[in-house]
Amino acid sequence: MTNFFEEAKSLFAYTQTLRRNFHMHPELGFKEIRTGGIVAKELETLGIEVTKGVGKTGVVGLLEGGKSGPTLLLRFDMDALPILEDTGAEYASQNPGTMHACGHDGHTAIGLTVAKILNAHKSKLAGTIKFCFQPSEEGNNGEEIGGAEMMMKDGVLENPKVDMTLSLHLWNEKPLGWVHVAKGPIMAGAEEFKVKIIGKGGHGAIPEAAVDPIVCAAQIVSAAQTIVSRNISPTETAVVSFTVINGGTAFNVIPQEVTMEGTIRTFEPQVRERVVGRFEELIKGVASAMGCQAEVNVKRLTPALINANEVTAKVQETTRRVLPQAVHDNMPYLTMGAEDMAFMQEKVDGCYFFVGSNNAEKHLDYGHHHPKFDFDEQALINGAALMSAAVMDILK
Repeated sequence: MTNFFEEAKSLFAYTQTLRRNFHMHPELGFKEIRTGGIVAKELETLGIEVTKGVGKTGVVGLLEGGKSGPTLLLRFDMDALPILEDTGAEYASQNPGTMHACGHDGHTAIGLTVAKILNAHKSKLAGTIKFCFQPSEEGNNGEEIGGAEMMMKDGVLENPKVDMTLSLHLWNEKPLGWVHVAKGPIMAGAEEFKVKIIGKGGHGAIPEAAVDPIVCAAQIVSAAQTIVSRNISPTETAVVSFTVINGGTAFNVIPQEVTMEGTIRTFEPQVRERVVGRFEELIKGVASAMGCQAEVNVKRLTPALINANEVTAKVQETTRRVLPQAVHDNMPYLTMGAEDMAFMQEKVDGCYFFVGSNNAEKHLDYGHHHPKFDFDEQALINGAALMSAAVMDILK
């Protein structure tokens, strides 16, 4: 039986070099020209059929196995974030204001390593692998939709039709040696909301002649916290967070309007419907009671990421065999963070798993999206080994 951990370990120098290259030259969503070019070149060097420009800057590689079987899509995100890096690493970003602060440089390097490993074993594969290197996971970056939906719009789930998906995330919330493979809801669905409260402007010294939208907004923020505490069961999960409030121009002027923005996070569809419905009712009700008007716009960003039982069970078996010394976590509801891979997993059964990557002793334990974010690169071996072995187990 092939020892995929040892194969991934033997390729560590290759993986690390790629990761550091990507880290030094980060690119924002839908601008991954250099990154996508390297990905395409590496895949073409292996003789893998490559299609560029899928979802604007995405790259797709197609590897046919020696025997017929299902098509398995492997997703690896490529984009960086608009953050000024503060790691002091020798491979720190050379593009000021842009940084790989979420591990996508590692994901892309893992994906190319997996391609190299699986290409060497393609005669044993009973099916087809579709390597999906996705742009713009970190938001829409000026487009109407993000990277996953953009690739889906360009047909990434068709020709050949995808039957299953696998994807991963290096996870700096947990240490090297921890692995999370769980059935059911894993990451939350996300909504973005924008609210405008319209009152009547006036002089700050004559409040009775005005209708104060600031006071109304304050009441709304407070009241909205009761949605989770009083409309959702304690055994269910939801988040309502106001993150932006804008209003007013001078110390002695009551403004005409206040705008607010924020996010709603839920796992279960029925909980989402209840929270969003109650959110709109509450805002309009409070605004009306205080003499204001309210405009409420709630936009769905991603559905909840839900792992399919059958394919996840197979990955769990693989994980126990390939990484026997790891700390194995199979509890659902891992994080209220969102992930646009959920759009693909709405259409096709899939498994999204996490690989622990922090190392406190080396001070590599800052959270995702932090200016000092970095991870223990040994996690690259675990990720590449687990993904490669899982593919072989599914397509055997």
